[in-house]
Amino acid sequence: MTLRPPATRYDAVILDYNGVIGLQPKTSDWERLATLAGWPLDRIAAFQDAFWNRRPGYDSGAFTNTEFWSSGLLLRTDRPLMDLLPELIEADMAMWTTVDPAVIHLLRAAHRAGTKFVLLSNAPAALSEALDMTEWSCSLMASSVYSCGIGINKPAKQAYEAALAAAGWPDPERVLFVDDRAENTAAAGRLGMNTLHYTGNLGALAAHLPQLYPAPAVQQVGAAVA
Repeated sequence: MTLRPPATRYDAVILDYNGVIGLQPKTSDWERLATLAGWPLDRIAAFQDAFWNRRPGYDSGAFTNTEFWSSGLLLRTDRPLMDLLPELIEADMAMWTTVDPAVIHLLRAAHRAGTKFVLLSNAPAALSEALDMTEWSCSLMASSVYSCGIGINKPAKQAYEAALAAAGWPDPERVLFVDDRAENTAAAGRLGMNTLHYTGNLGALAAHLPQLYPAPAVQQVGAAVA
């Protein structure tokens, strides 16, 4: 086995999900969801604007599934909302559950080297439940903190405090926070945490983590073998 040490060893690494572990949805994913909700394909941008305008309340748990989809997002009139709701939730969750196999492989190597990972994600209840059931979450995460469970989204201070609590309250200076949104890393930095604004550069992430190889091999997107 080969151990590759980083320049700094952290007591905990707090990771965002979407944009770090999870891959961003494809255009076809958005088209599928918009079409299911009754939006024409030439209004995908408008659908996305409406979607994101309501998403913070959904992520924080302020809106139920029904309230989220009944707030101007559903244009279809041929089927009632309650009939469509399971399909809308499934299509929405499917957009966010494909992971980057290269990131998972790196996290496995770091986990084998003793890194403690905590997940901190803005996510509604349905997505948090789906993520908690994944193999990578069960095997790599010491704990997972979701906005829907604490009633507040990043970049609010309380979200980071909840993640620190889940990590066992290590000294923030001994913690690395990784997120793909600059405003989220800036907020973590104000609490004294080390931060990495992740932009898809796997080498930059690897430079912050110890790695013990061989690590389990990833076979395909979203799947791995131990």
